[in-house]
Amino acid sequence: MDFALSEEERAVRDTVRAFVTREVLPLEQEVLRRERAHQPGLDRSELRELQLKAKKFGFWGLATPEEYGGMDLPAVLQSLIWTELGRTFVPFRFGGEADNILFHASEEQKREFLVPTIEGERISCFAITEPGAGSDAANIKLRARRDGDDWVLDGEKTFITNGNDADFAIVVAVTDPEKGARNGGATAFLVDRAMGWRSEFIQTMGEGGPASLIFDGVRVPHRNILGEIGQGFTLGMEWIGKGRYTIPSHAIGIAERALQMAIDHANTRETFGAKIGTNQAIQWMIADSETELEAARWLVLKSAWTVDQGLDPRHASSMGKLYGAGMVNRVVDRVLQIHGGMGYTRELPIERWYRQVRLYRIFEGTDEMQRLIISRDLLRGYTKIGGHLA
Repeated sequence: MDFALSEEERAVRDTVRAFVTREVLPLEQEVLRRERAHQPGLDRSELRELQLKAKKFGFWGLATPEEYGGMDLPAVLQSLIWTELGRTFVPFRFGGEADNILFHASEEQKREFLVPTIEGERISCFAITEPGAGSDAANIKLRARRDGDDWVLDGEKTFITNGNDADFAIVVAVTDPEKGARNGGATAFLVDRAMGWRSEFIQTMGEGGPASLIFDGVRVPHRNILGEIGQGFTLGMEWIGKGRYTIPSHAIGIAERALQMAIDHANTRETFGAKIGTNQAIQWMIADSETELEAARWLVLKSAWTVDQGLDPRHASSMGKLYGAGMVNRVVDRVLQIHGGMGYTRELPIERWYRQVRLYRIFEGTDEMQRLIISRDLLRGYTKIGGHLA
């Protein structure tokens, strides 16, 4: 059994680390300053400039198929890259990406929506969550009613990431209430903002914020159905599943950077004539953080490895998401405690992480939903204790 990274994996990781160190880390103080002034950390043009710099490094479309100019990297490599991006709080992501379910589009839709999104000319958002349908996504109510060659959408989506900036939305709507969303009664639509939906900013405890999307008699051509009629819920679950290993991968990077800050502080901060790192209370917080960080790392890499092996990743990904999200919350909390009052200020990124990572236990499947999936798989015999080693 070999736990070492391959030469390719190490080379890719180190190249991303070099890019982040050279191009992204120097922006951190300005990002903090802007956010203290309630401004975006990066504006759209700055993000685009960084993405084009990354493209020169060879990083463009991590998960995008090669036929669309992407890298089509294995899940393990993607996980390693997301960890490196987690080391900085600058809101940067590599370009050349599109929502995974957009690849179900027709050829005409790909030209209109997919390709411009990959090239960075358009911004999309995925809209399934509603005021009464969060974890219970099958309870969506936004209705799409057929009217000639069009569908008319009425209802509201909420907590939609990129909803304030998106040029178009992938909207999952109820098309057959009698069947129910889970049983073929929901369909996905590609809906341009110009068709009439509007977004409303939602202020959260984190930086930036999601949006509510309002649909009031929005007419969508039949040709804008993504996939097939009745396939909406299935596509929605495929979209959500994508985040199950990328989110905790990012969390690992945050935890690594934060823990190193705590170690550095413990080795330099003095109280009562001694470095605070000599205190057992501090030592145990550091030890617990490192242990949990390593446990999360292997759970997350295992979930990504499962994807690469063509196995059903849901059980492993749920364990990685559950533990990784909890881990980073506990680590950041300890790091803030070690830094004392300075950790609570907005001069350092620690309180920013404290607010940011709380979301990780909620979005793309709450802790409670991950526990439901994990326990159900075992109770119903879908998997065995020990997984593929059982």
